Amino acid sequence: MLGVVSTRVVIEHFGVAAYAQYGLLNGLRNLLPFADLGIGAVVLNAVAHADDPARARSVHRVLTTAFRLLTVSGLVVAALCVVVQVGGWWPLLLGDGLTPGGDVVATLCLALFGLSLPLGVGSRILVGLRRTAAQTVLQGLVSPLFLAGVLALTLLGRAAGDWVALVSYAAASVVSAVVLAVAARVVAPQVGRALRDVPRVRAVPGVPVAATAVPMLVQSVAMPVAMQTDRLFLSHLASTDALAQYVFAGQMFGLVMQVVLSAGLSLWPHFARARAQDDVVAPFRLSVAFGVAAVLALGVLVLALPALEALVTDGALHLGAGVVLGWCGFVLVQAVLYPVGMYMTDEAGLRFQVVPVLSMCVSNVLLTWWLVGRLGAAGPVLASALAVLVCQLVPGVRYVRRDVARRASQGPAGVSSVPAADRR
Repeated sequence: MLGVVSTRVVIEHFGVAAYAQYGLLNGLRNLLPFADLGIGAVVLNAVAHADDPARARSVHRVLTTAFRLLTVSGLVVAALCVVVQVGGWWPLLLGDGLTPGGDVVATLCLALFGLSLPLGVGSRILVGLRRTAAQTVLQGLVSPLFLAGVLALTLLGRAAGDWVALVSYAAASVVSAVVLAVAARVVAPQVGRALRDVPRVRAVPGVPVAATAVPMLVQSVAMPVAMQTDRLFLSHLASTDALAQYVFAGQMFGLVMQVVLSAGLSLWPHFARARAQDDVVAPFRLSVAFGVAAVLALGVLVLALPALEALVTDGALHLGAGVVLGWCGFVLVQAVLYPVGMYMTDEAGLRFQVVPVLSMCVSNVLLTWWLVGRLGAAGPVLASALAVLVCQLVPGVRYVRRDVARRASQGPAGVSSVPAADRR
C-alpha cells in the first residue's frame, strides 16, 4: 500500500516523465543479479544443509568466500558505472526514458547497488534458516523508507524528481544492512568471523563454489536479459507513456508477484533440507496450490484496477486489456513454475535449468522486439509469459517427474513422503 502512495506522490508532484525514469532506473538493479556471481545459491544451500549453522565450519568458509567475491564484484560494478558516465554512454544504453541529468543519477544508483552487494548475504542466510517470513518483513521496511525519501524530495521542487530512483536504491541498501545485522545475530558468531577473515586469504582459504555458482550465474545473467530488458525496449522503441504504463502495471501486478516470490523462495530450504535427509518430496501439488492462489489474487487485483488507476495515477495512466491479460498470464505461469524451480536447486537441477533458461532468454528477447512495436506496453509481458511457459515450465515439469521417480526407486528412504499422484 505504501508503494501505491509513493507512486501517487511521484506522478502528482514530479510528472509521468519522472515516474518513467524512476521505473527505468529502478529496473536496472534487476538487470544485474548476476553481479552476485551465483554466490547467493551457495550460501543458501550451505546454511540449509547444516545441522547447526551457527557452528558449522562449512558455513563459515562459505560466508568468507561469499564476502570476498561479492566485495570484488561490487567494486567492479561501481567502476564500470563510472566508466559509462565518463564515456557519456548512458543515453545510448537507456534511450529516451532518461531525462536530462539522469545519467548522473544512473551512475550513483548502480554504484550504490554494487557497493551494497555484500549486504545481500544476510537475506540468503535467513532464507536458508527457513526464516523467510522474517526476511520478508524486514524487506518490507524499504517501502516506508522510500516514501519518506520521496516526501522529502517534494520539498525541494519538481526538479528533484530526477532523484527518486536514487532514494529507492538508498532505501534498499539500508534495509539490506539491517537484514545482514539480524542474520548475523541469529548465526553469531559466523558473520563477524567471516568478515574478519575476508583479508586472510592464505590463513582462511575459500571453498570451491563453481558447481553450484556457475549454473546459477548463467541463469542470473539470462533471466534479467529476458525479463528486465522490457523497459529498455520500450524506452527505445515505444513512447514514454507506454513505458510508464508498463512500469505502473509492473508495480500493481508486482504486489501479487512479491507474494509468489516470498512463498516460493521459502521452498528452497524446504527441498534442500529434504535432500539432505534423503526424503523424496515432489513439488506438483504445491504448484497447483500456487496457481489457484495466484488466480484468486489476480481476480481481486483486476477488479480493483480501475479504482487503483484513478487513485494512484489520478487518471494519467490507463492499462489496456492486452497489458492486463499479459501480466495475469505471466504471474500465473511464474506461480506454477516456482515450486518446480525450487525443487531443482541442487547441482544437477541447476545444471539442467541452464539450457531452458537460455532458450527462454533468446525467445523472449526476439518476441519482445517483434511485439513491442505492435502492442506497446503489452508486447514485452506477453512475450515473457509465452517464453516462460514453453521454455521453462514444460521442460521443468518433465525433469522433476523423472527425478522424483528415479530417487523414489533408489530406496525406501522418504518414498512414503511422496504423494502417489506425484510419483506417477
